[in-house]
Amino acid sequence: MELLGAPGVGIAIFLENVFPPIPSEVVLPLAGFTVAQGSLSYLAVFIWSVMGSVAGAFFLYGLGAWLGAERLRAIADWMWLVKASDVDKSLEWFDKHGRSSVFFGRLIPGVRSLISIPAGLDRMNLAMFALWTGLGSAIWNAILITLGMYLGESWETVSHYVDTYSTVVYVLLILIMLGFLAYFIRRSMKEKAAGTEGTTK
Repeated sequence: MELLGAPGVGIAIFLENVFPPIPSEVVLPLAGFTVAQGSLSYLAVFIWSVMGSVAGAFFLYGLGAWLGAERLRAIADWMWLVKASDVDKSLEWFDKHGRSSVFFGRLIPGVRSLISIPAGLDRMNLAMFALWTGLGSAIWNAILITLGMYLGESWETVSHYVDTYSTVVYVLLILIMLGFLAYFIRRSMKEKAAGTEGTTK
């Protein structure tokens, strides 16, 4: 930020999208603090941060599009418990709820970046993807920049509260994943039992 100003914020946020370990909850509040000091313009920081978010999202969208549904089906057939039909069901679900998934996904740590990959797999309309990614990112970025600006030298407390929010989200995601795992295991056991009965008969 000191070297490049507001474009530096955009680059940092682009990298945060591509490499999720770089936390936006540190970059953006710090940018807000810098705005409060008069070194940067709020509008410039906001615009560049959203541009960085959308650019990073398109990078991951491209990754999903490159992977493609056919490759994913082949991977699913190779994996334990998962089927190619599960991929089709997931894509059907994304067809129905893709816009809201992309928008709300941009507000959820851990999901913010990754939601772009299924959008690419589903080949979501690029204009719609850009719109909903931009809107979700604008809300998230504005909140963090504004908090950093008003908290001043205490801007680091933002990351503490976001970490608490993230922990709750991660616990919920783990529970959901465990639920899916239990479903897949149960389905596999039923199919094996049905296959054994069929062989016996």
